[in-house]
Amino acid sequence: MKSFLKKNSVPYLFLLPWLIGFFVMTLYPMAMSLYMSMTNYNITRPNSTQFIGLGNYIQMFTSDPKFMKSLQVTFLYVFVSVPLKLIFALLIAVLMNQKLRFVGVYRAIYYIPTLLGGSVSIAVLWRKLFSKDGVINMLLGSLPGINASDLPGWIANPKYAIWTLVILTVWQFGSSMIIFLAGLKQIPQDYYEAASIDGASKVRQFFKITVPSLTPVILFNLIMQMISAFQAFTQAYIISGGKGGPVDSTLFYSLYLYNKGFYLSDMGYASAMAWVLLLIIAVLTLIIFRSSGSWVSYGTGE
Repeated sequence: MKSFLKKNSVPYLFLLPWLIGFFVMTLYPMAMSLYMSMTNYNITRPNSTQFIGLGNYIQMFTSDPKFMKSLQVTFLYVFVSVPLKLIFALLIAVLMNQKLRFVGVYRAIYYIPTLLGGSVSIAVLWRKLFSKDGVINMLLGSLPGINASDLPGWIANPKYAIWTLVILTVWQFGSSMIIFLAGLKQIPQDYYEAASIDGASKVRQFFKITVPSLTPVILFNLIMQMISAFQAFTQAYIISGGKGGPVDSTLFYSLYLYNKGFYLSDMGYASAMAWVLLLIIAVLTLIIFRSSGSWVSYGTGE
């Protein structure tokens, strides 16, 4: 053992900063979070902490209507925004894959929303755009037969508030577009030439060649965007004023977790919510991976 450590001491020395960071910044906080999820830990009264076992988990599933509401809102947001975002990103990637003048400039422009979309300033701007007297209502009111005064405040209306956040998420399609564009570059042009000779239309080529060839990339984007959507926080916090309103229509899971932990100081309950979220993401990721065998093609001929 000593000879092994002596022989491999240099690699481990270089790995030491990462190992310290992993154990101190990742593993230890995770272990503490798991422990706190089984306590009634309150950050304002740390000395009164008691071990309550599965009490937090039982409470959230049996007597916390806001928890179930946050799950409902988050699942709706994820299952609508992620597919729309991927579809939009794929279509733009196909367009950006054409031989166009200044195509590099267009790609950079389309990527900008991804860089800015998660910022507080964009969330504030989005809130202004969709307010009662915002630009969206001004534009709609300029159309024939539509009176701007009859239009709702989209952010303040519980029927539409969640959809404004969906639109904001779909608008941030840049990262998925770049990954799709990289995948499109790997598809052999021979496939399209052979399909054209056989008389296949562009639409048929898209569904029979492009989409099947991109299924590994679609799988990657689907998982990454799903995880990101479950963790959405900033937009809902700013647009709803931190409360998830109106009528909890934008009460994302992460926002409710934040309010429980830092606004209500119930860090034990918030820790339990974090572990439930981890379990939900893990289960959905496993389901996607299990189902990928029936729709993902890696070009191996299987």
